[in-house]
Amino acid sequence: MENEKVYQMSFAKIYPLLVNKAVRKGRTQEDVDQVIGWLTGYSRETIAELAESAITYREFFEQAPQMNENRKLIKGKICRISVELIEEPLMQEIRYLDKLVDELAKGKAMEKILREQ
Repeated sequence: MENEKVYQMSFAKIYPLLVNKAVRKGRTQEDVDQVIGWLTGYSRETIAELAESAITYREFFEQAPQMNENRKLIKGKICRISVELIEEPLMQEIRYLDKLVDELAKGKAMEKILREQ
């Protein structure tokens, strides 16, 4: 039930929260767009359009052009839960994005965030 509330939230409401979290720690909106694009396959232009639309968070992830196969390399805890252990597939995708933005806010290098070897 709680997950469904998150899924029905609008991306337009969540996106500024993600950006603000990163910006408060010295990162940029472009950095946030880069990690969203890496994870989902959306272009910066499409992210901007979706941030102005009525798309839900569920639809944002379900309609993603191409989820990055390296997202499974994202490890660690978000809200005291290991992202790799989340069983609900959609919630896991959402938490992957949360983890990426957390890493941005903590000042981690972009190459490491994007799991580039």
